[in-house]
Amino acid sequence: MNITIVGTGYVGLGTAIMLAYLGYQVTGLDSDEGKISSLKAGALPIYEPGLDDLLQAASPNLRWTTQYSDAIPEADFIFVCVGTPPLPDGHPNLQYLEGAVRSIAQHLDGKPQIIVNKSTVPIGTGDWVLRILEEHAALYATSHYEVVSNPEFLREGTALGDSLYPDRIVLGGSSWATGQMRTLYAPLIEQSFEAPAHVPRPRGYERPAVVETTLTSAEMIKYSANAFLALKISYANEIAGLCECVGADIHEVAAGIGLDHRIGTRFLAAGAGWGGSCFGKDTSALITTGQDYGYSMPILRAAMTVNERQRSLVIEKLQKHVRLLKGKRVAVLGMAFKPDTDDLRDAPAHDFILRLGRLGATVVAYDPVAMPRARREWTHLHYVEAVSASAALAGADAVIVATEWSEFRSLNWEEVLATMRGRVVIDARNIIREPLAAPAVLEQIGREQPQSAFLPASGLAAVKVGA
Repeated sequence: MNITIVGTGYVGLGTAIMLAYLGYQVTGLDSDEGKISSLKAGALPIYEPGLDDLLQAASPNLRWTTQYSDAIPEADFIFVCVGTPPLPDGHPNLQYLEGAVRSIAQHLDGKPQIIVNKSTVPIGTGDWVLRILEEHAALYATSHYEVVSNPEFLREGTALGDSLYPDRIVLGGSSWATGQMRTLYAPLIEQSFEAPAHVPRPRGYERPAVVETTLTSAEMIKYSANAFLALKISYANEIAGLCECVGADIHEVAAGIGLDHRIGTRFLAAGAGWGGSCFGKDTSALITTGQDYGYSMPILRAAMTVNERQRSLVIEKLQKHVRLLKGKRVAVLGMAFKPDTDDLRDAPAHDFILRLGRLGATVVAYDPVAMPRARREWTHLHYVEAVSASAALAGADAVIVATEWSEFRSLNWEEVLATMRGRVVIDARNIIREPLAAPAVLEQIGREQPQSAFLPASGLAAVKVGA
């Protein structure tokens, strides 16, 4: 089977490399000539742990191009993995999808070909794509073109494991088309491939569930899954706020309720709220879809409100201890929206840096991976890069932990606190599990700190660099 992947972003690139590793001939297609040139040279345009090793192993089965005429006619399966960013009104922007499908249609060669919607798309998009094919494919009337919805459920930072060992594979379309997809995914379904050494098969893992549905149901499954996870995070953050009011500890509360198998422990971590390309966009799209049908979704609206509040809460916690931020130096640890990725989309750190700049603070930022991308994508923000976490904290009046990188978890906080001018730590990711031995202000989400961890307000000004 020949496979073409249209779009080589986070989803498309991972899908292309995974399928090539399984033994298929895969062509990656993208209009960005710079990205394709980098891929031809073996350089990845994104950061994902282990993806470079898998690319090397799969490279004999991969090729890259910017030309639809070079990638579409011979393909048996065409995966559409282009972006669908949100519009101001919450609806997804489908211009990239429409452009890709039109170009695909113009290069189909008349044999049976399956167009797979891998992008996260609004409910009803599968039927819309079929109409585009009907209007623009020269041989549509005499050929067999099918559209399948095959949503991805990948988590950046663990995308390889999620791809190779999924908990479910959702296939929406006709019985013939989903049957063809079952054949394509047989190595995944049967787990008949040799597991890569750097992405071992999880202990106890057997095989994924396969869910065959209509196009519409498959599209709804994707949105509903992401919105539910977003709702779960916002619920944990709302409970965390009440924990601070009554003196409970969100770590203990989340652990206790998570042991209920109906709830589970995942996505109950309180903090700065969700970010990235999926949760906010997909939740908003589900709400706007409801609006289109006159159907209100107050629970999802509340989830988004809580998430927005978390970002303001972090700055409020800082202002509580550093009253006037003008002229102060604030370190921000972490720029990516989550660890083990360089993705900056909807990252809480962006909002922190923007708000701090408006309040007159000097921001010093550090991220183990995402700083090169931030130089390109955050040119509108004002901050100074640090070469390390400890360099960012040196001389700072305060620090915000914005991303839960393992490097920050293992930071010698007693040592770096001694280099700060003011020892105010806003741990927006709750990575510091033990009270700080050195006198300092430690603010977390949903946790009441012991009094010994706090400096008296008058003592903050007396802390000197190197003290």
